[in-house]
Amino acid sequence: MAGPLPVGNDMPADGSLPRGVNVGADSRTMSAYIHVPFCRVRCGYCDFNTYTATELRGTSQSTYIDELSREIELSGSVLTRAGVPKRTLTSVFFGGGTPTILPATDLVRALELVRNEHGLEPCAEITTEANPDTITPEYVQTLAQAGFTRLSLGMQSAVPSVLATLDRTHNPASVSTAVQVAQDVGLEVSIDLIYGTPGETLDQWRQSLEAAITLNTGHISAYALIVEDGTALERRIRRGELPVPDDDLEADMYELADELLTAAGFQWYEVSNWSKSLEQRSVHNLTYWQGNDWWGYGPGAHSHIGGTRFWNVKHPAAYAQRLSLGQSPAAGWEQPDEEAVALERVLLGSRIREGISTLEFEPDIVAGLIADGLIDGHSALKHNLVLTVAGRLRADEVVRRLTFS
Repeated sequence: MAGPLPVGNDMPADGSLPRGVNVGADSRTMSAYIHVPFCRVRCGYCDFNTYTATELRGTSQSTYIDELSREIELSGSVLTRAGVPKRTLTSVFFGGGTPTILPATDLVRALELVRNEHGLEPCAEITTEANPDTITPEYVQTLAQAGFTRLSLGMQSAVPSVLATLDRTHNPASVSTAVQVAQDVGLEVSIDLIYGTPGETLDQWRQSLEAAITLNTGHISAYALIVEDGTALERRIRRGELPVPDDDLEADMYELADELLTAAGFQWYEVSNWSKSLEQRSVHNLTYWQGNDWWGYGPGAHSHIGGTRFWNVKHPAAYAQRLSLGQSPAAGWEQPDEEAVALERVLLGSRIREGISTLEFEPDIVAGLIADGLIDGHSALKHNLVLTVAGRLRADEVVRRLTFS
């Protein structure tokens, strides 16, 4: 089960947003995130808001899109009342959970609902996450015909023993099949990897990287495993059944990933993400890092509109009940103060390749980061703060030095 929701202000029953969220809206893009909170099996490391039952106290997988439709309709009226101008969506991302546990026609219907409510940019990026074992030629054909452009495939590892530690149940051989059928219908494919699994060796990680590279996709994400409190994985580590992840080994794994991916024609554009071209970067992920607006639909989903963050109730039954009563599913909201906003802008902006301007910071601090090999000196001469490989590994330290020195 995912962690607790943030502590914030109670959201009005009609979902009304505070004043000021419309200010500057024309300078920000708008996206949609659609949460599908269902999985066949809960992986041992997972802390996401997901459920394995098909029936959940008055709601079910089969009725989920009906419930989602009510929030999508509500979002349009909430934004209109707040004075936010209508903006067509630059991206739609289906996450989970496992969105592809639902019939492809359900995802298509959800896409049509947000298209009808908000509109889509002509070249909007439409992505769904997928488990390799859920993908068939018929499934991706249905998605492609409806306007989906991208598949984010959860490979995680090519090594069966590592997958077993993560409680991942897909067959490693199904990854290449899923990539092929998706590419056959014109979908871009991103491969998601996890490194630092307890017991994983550097050679095993190399094996996974090389396997991912040979799939010939345009985008690869590589995330360090985070052991979340309350997960099955955390309990196994606490009982001594698995070793504690090694920070130094994870650093070696990151450096290896950057080395192999760069040699294969990828270029990092965010600390954990590499693409072969500008066009193959994830538009939706950049929405978050660049501070744009998005509405998160579904149980436990978070939204960001004009500096205001709000989040939905977590359980699908509570979510469905509120919407059936004509109420917003949002549980709370917050508006970070100016200091927090400034910190977050540095925290997010420094993670992407374009970086942020060095002119915002004391010259001595910038010079110190260059001397320590954490930011690129040539870029800094052009007043652009860009992290080196070492800087990406120590990104939190860079942010602290920039903001608290």
